[in-house]
Amino acid sequence: MKRLAVFCLACAFVVLTGGALIELGPAAIDLRGQVAAQLAASGVSHPVTAVLLNFRGYDTLLEVAVLLIALLAILAVTDKPPAAPVPAHPLLQAVARGATPAMILVAVYLLWAGAHRPGGAFQAGAVLAAAAVLLHLVGLLPGWGAPGLRLRLGLTAGFALFLALAAALLSQGALLQYPPAAAGTLILVIEAGLTVSLGLILAGLFLFLSRDEGGET
Repeated sequence: MKRLAVFCLACAFVVLTGGALIELGPAAIDLRGQVAAQLAASGVSHPVTAVLLNFRGYDTLLEVAVLLIALLAILAVTDKPPAAPVPAHPLLQAVARGATPAMILVAVYLLWAGAHRPGGAFQAGAVLAAAAVLLHLVGLLPGWGAPGLRLRLGLTAGFALFLALAAALLSQGALLQYPPAAAGTLILVIEAGLTVSLGLILAGLFLFLSRDEGGET
């Protein structure tokens, strides 16, 4: 009965959420015209990337900070040793080994494509994190323990780079106001750093919690 009740509630939630999305009215504020008018000065040709990394870059900076703080909170309250990998079927391990290079290539493509089509650092980082989780699930990558120096640098490098550029650009009169001639290059540098750090952070949210619990993970 409990499972049936949970299933019915889940179905009701899906129906209500779908209905709400279908009946969404027009946005109260439509900024597409303003974004399009300033797109040429943003350094990229995709409006979403222009908003996230240029026009409202400080929002993205704070989002990365929130993810990093969440991971630090996990590390602060977790004291169990990392879980030993549990080998999966050799066929699954072979599939994971074959899929990982392809996932890395997809991540690189998403990073590059973000300037002119859907993609960017968050999507690329999520794919890298998924590759790490996949390797862990098939027993090829152990759970993470206390992070060493290199892992700490990787986790914080993207946010530190973003913050350093924001501080350096304060002389322009506003936070993250890029010089138009260098905007595209600076955005690509920031997204490259964020791709690595976000991949490690998102993977860490899973792998740092994959700890020994009386032989279970």
